[in-house]
Amino acid sequence: MTLSYELWIALRYMRARRREFFISLITWISVGGVALGVAALLVVLSVMNGFEADLRDKILGTHAHVVVSAVEGTIGDPGAVVTAVEALPEVRGATPFVHRQVMLMAGSAARGAVFRGVDPVTAARATDLGTFLIQGSMEDLEGEVPGLLVGREMARNMGLFVGDRVRVVSPDGNPTPVGLMPRLRSFRVAGIFASGLYEYDTGYVFAALPAAREFLRMDGVSGVEVRLDDLFRARQVAAEIRGALDPRYQVRDWMELNRSLFGALALEKTAMFVILALIVVVAAFNIASALIMVVLEKSRDIGVLKSMGASNRSIRRVFVFEGCIIGALGTVLGTGGGWLLCELLKRYKFIELPSDVYYIDTLPVVMQPELFVAVGVCAVLLCYLATLYPSWQASRLDPIETLRYE
Repeated sequence: MTLSYELWIALRYMRARRREFFISLITWISVGGVALGVAALLVVLSVMNGFEADLRDKILGTHAHVVVSAVEGTIGDPGAVVTAVEALPEVRGATPFVHRQVMLMAGSAARGAVFRGVDPVTAARATDLGTFLIQGSMEDLEGEVPGLLVGREMARNMGLFVGDRVRVVSPDGNPTPVGLMPRLRSFRVAGIFASGLYEYDTGYVFAALPAAREFLRMDGVSGVEVRLDDLFRARQVAAEIRGALDPRYQVRDWMELNRSLFGALALEKTAMFVILALIVVVAAFNIASALIMVVLEKSRDIGVLKSMGASNRSIRRVFVFEGCIIGALGTVLGTGGGWLLCELLKRYKFIELPSDVYYIDTLPVVMQPELFVAVGVCAVLLCYLATLYPSWQASRLDPIETLRYE
């Protein structure tokens, strides 16, 4: 394969002679800058994607993809809603639930918690709560003394073990001659779950739906949780559910319910992208400065080429090729280094996070090939733009002036 003479000259200029060592050093610093920027950008974006995916999976493990609730009050006939929802082809399962803020008391320890009543039979089709259990089972919720599933962190903080008794206090009290008194009932710790999310493991408790409704004195339920075959079609299926139900029900998908959280993650990902992309921009400026120095150093060569018939377009192509070679080499090295580092983080998980500060305890990584391709293309394009001014300056050199004193 025969190389064009512009590319051949560009490759020659990449190899420095002794007196051009400084220019060569700047060139390889530019390569390293592009590689470092691309690698850092890919690793951070992969980690942010991992955060988003891991957080989404853990949130949807204890909550459903779509939630149906009443516009006012509670749902009086949850069975009819479940039947109507499960008739849709993309719905995997549906289950009713109740939801209320309570206080847990065990000995001298007291904690606020979110009290949720679930159906032990149908909850397995709508949530992954059963898979999070590290002690006990969903069937243990039922019994003479109603059972309660508590999070691992809450059990640790309150010193609870399976079989212990815990008192649940509801703020919806009973009227008495001396005023409104909080409602209180004793529950048995039937199991301990670990979702991996500190907020849920320390703030949520689950009871069987009949016992929860009896304790809260609710005739209906707070809502119906719906599980889908494809969670990314939640918005479309939610619209179908909305059309299948009466207007007195409101239907919200998981993206709407967690809009603020995932919006904050998206904003943080964008900010990190902009900050780390500046590294590639700085490397592109280094490429431009290195090419300008090459133009000054090779002015005699440019004059000779022009005197031999080289056009301005050919001169521009020489320096565009050189800059693109620098950018492509740095991009390839950065992409390979970023992929390798992501694989190490994904396999060995050698960076641990404090679970009481972050939602997860290890640094997650989700590598998307299209992201690596997009970042690589953008990096090469940015390096190409950095070559335009130096190549234009080189094409404007007058061969007579450059050779007059040679």
